[in-house]
Amino acid sequence: MNSPLAILTLAHVLVSLVGLGSGFVVLWGLLNNKQCGRWTAAFLITTIATSASGFVFPADRLTPAHLLGILSLAVLAVAVVAHYQRLLAGRWRVAYAVSAVTAQYLNFFVLVVQLFLKVPALKALAPTQTEPVFAVAQLVTLAAFLGVGVVAAVRSRNGTDTLRPSQALPSRHPR
Repeated sequence: MNSPLAILTLAHVLVSLVGLGSGFVVLWGLLNNKQCGRWTAAFLITTIATSASGFVFPADRLTPAHLLGILSLAVLAVAVVAHYQRLLAGRWRVAYAVSAVTAQYLNFFVLVVQLFLKVPALKALAPTQTEPVFAVAQLVTLAAFLGVGVVAAVRSRNGTDTLRPSQALPSRHPR
């Protein structure tokens, strides 16, 4: 466990789990039209770190994991801009809700993949991840996140409050 790759893997997994946990708190906040302050910052920072650290693992070609990481980082960029620069004003509130749910889904999608790769009972059910049970697990996951995303987007459209500038990230330039 002392090899740099093993340490990187452990750090990547731990940061990913923190991102998933804080992401579910943020989703709860979205569904209840509540601000989650530090939970949101923890979710965005750790999910960005998870996606970015995936590029550090050795690879000799562009993989589906890299493409998922690029997509995740793009979605997270929208979430950061919507929340911290645009302060959830107007349509940015919906943009944030959709991008936060999408980022959490992508992270959870990878968790499901990893569970089917690493948990012996699940690996036995879907050794190549082309079996129907794997597809059903991913479809149920997608359906659940689509449902949460629709509810979060609708509820965020009905929300009227925006963040105060003091809740945004500090800026080097005065507004």
